[in-house]
Amino acid sequence: MIMSLMPSNCLFFLLLLAFFFTLAFSFEARNPEVEALIAVREALDDPHGALSNWDEDSVDPCSWSMITCNSDNLVTAFGAPSQGLSGSLSWMIANLTNLKQVLLQNNNISGHIPKELGYLPNLQTLDLSNNRLSGHIPESVGFLNHLQYLRLNNNSLIGAVPLSLASLPQLAFLDLSFNNLSGPVPTLATKTFNIFGNPLICGSHSSEKCSGSALASPLAFSVNPSSGRTNSRKLAIALGVSLSLVSVLVIVFGFLFWKRNKNRKQSILNITDVQEEDLDLTKLGNLRNFTFKELQHATDNFSSKNILGAGGFGNVYRGKLGDGTLVAVKRLKDLTGTTGESQFRTELEMISLAVHRNLLRIIGYCATPNERLLVYPYMSNGSVASRLRGEHDVQICQL
Repeated sequence: MIMSLMPSNCLFFLLLLAFFFTLAFSFEARNPEVEALIAVREALDDPHGALSNWDEDSVDPCSWSMITCNSDNLVTAFGAPSQGLSGSLSWMIANLTNLKQVLLQNNNISGHIPKELGYLPNLQTLDLSNNRLSGHIPESVGFLNHLQYLRLNNNSLIGAVPLSLASLPQLAFLDLSFNNLSGPVPTLATKTFNIFGNPLICGSHSSEKCSGSALASPLAFSVNPSSGRTNSRKLAIALGVSLSLVSVLVIVFGFLFWKRNKNRKQSILNITDVQEEDLDLTKLGNLRNFTFKELQHATDNFSSKNILGAGGFGNVYRGKLGDGTLVAVKRLKDLTGTTGESQFRTELEMISLAVHRNLLRIIGYCATPNERLLVYPYMSNGSVASRLRGEHDVQICQL
């Protein structure tokens, strides 16, 4: 009887042992960063589900929304600005020891700032602005030796500005504006800060001056009303001088811009006094040297309605000289390189010396530092090619 019960007892013992092993593995320690963030979420009210994919059974939180991790899968940033979050900020956030950024601005988070935030050794940016936080600024914030950017503005914080903030070696920006802070402001390492909108700072409602620690000069508040009027007068004078200086600069730059455009326009259109360029005329035959202004007037300022055709080196315009002679003016382009210059000289040298009944002989030229123009007789019945082929219906003069 006893022997028959032994196999059953052994089986029960093995099953019990397996159950305990399974239970032990099922209660394996959870990632401490997962635990910390779950505690943070539970202390917050998340009406829009911004943190809805935070799963407490996750191996790590790196795939969660609003969370940033480094290459070692450690949380370095928690950023959930403007998500409508309310509730309070859990002290468990201090267990995220690799945090560099906490961005929770523009929410409705209330309660006190947890003093444990001051124990985040790597924190560089802390932005809790535009919430409903109350109470004092924790003195422990001054322990954040890597803190560079601190914004606690637009809350309901009270009390004095912690003296420990003066010992933050890397602080570059501080905004404590629009709270209910009081007392003097310590001398800060940063020169960029804002404490405006704290009526009790420096005893603004008292006739007594601030006492104690030195005030931060960029935003020190005046107690004496007459001094305030003096500061206002100085500010008005400074603004007036600044506006005058800006006006003068605008006028100067406007004049320079106008003059530059005017010079550019004159260099292109040669309206007044563009000098003609000296060319070697020993081989150019008996050609007339036109001025640019003369050809400009003849073509109605190179109007598009006078275009007869276009070639590889520029457009051809119909023109009428002062004596009534009709001409075709070829205005060369591509003068930035040597191609247009070479084409101009080649046509002058070759066409001016050519005399043949089937060749259109050049009448003259114009050369300025910015323009090259050739002047031909105007063929009213078409191009030379069309005349040679007998195609009298073509009305475009091609040169």
